Amino acid sequence: MADLVFYTNPQSRGQTVRWMLEEVGAPYDTEILDYASTMKAEPYLSINPMGKVPAIKHKGKVVTEVAAICCYLADAFPEANLAPPPSDRADYYRWIFFTSGPVEAAFSNKAAGWEPTPERQRMFGYGNYDLAINTLEKALTGREYIAADHFTAADLFVGANVNFMLAFNLLEARPTFVDYARRMTDRDAYRRARDIDSQLVAKAQQPQPA
Repeated sequence: MADLVFYTNPQSRGQTVRWMLEEVGAPYDTEILDYASTMKAEPYLSINPMGKVPAIKHKGKVVTEVAAICCYLADAFPEANLAPPPSDRADYYRWIFFTSGPVEAAFSNKAAGWEPTPERQRMFGYGNYDLAINTLEKALTGREYIAADHFTAADLFVGANVNFMLAFNLLEARPTFVDYARRMTDRDAYRRARDIDSQLVAKAQQPQPA
């Protein structure tokens, strides 16, 4: 068994971690979990008591949450050059966690058909959907990469989220977003990850023998 184990379902946020793993290039084992059964039972609940994927175990240590996994893998495998030097990580951390916090909360609530009323916006870290999305657009405007002079885990994480929101019409197809998502996903590692998960989805949908 590899030192690195990836727990996922191919129809989950695990797609982003799969992409990160393919960028890293280290060998890893994959455990596919089912939403209704294995994800909600032992032994997986000992990995993540939330009963959610993705998660990784690396050298016996467990990491959950997509943003945390991406940051961890960038540090654990520095030869992949997926993080700037520590002294240059201000934008790197800023935009990874802005996307995992305010942006995800904003689009998730909007997708569920709910947004905070003006008098309650101070209670929420993102204020309102337009504020979060406009801030992200401003951060991407005029930049080739969001946090360095080369592709990093920040571009992978932000790019994956922008690409997802565009695909499901959760984000207005503004030129800045469309161009950024296209450029960030134009990578061999992204295509490998997409193909692996697509094949797993197709296999799961095949009729099972009686």
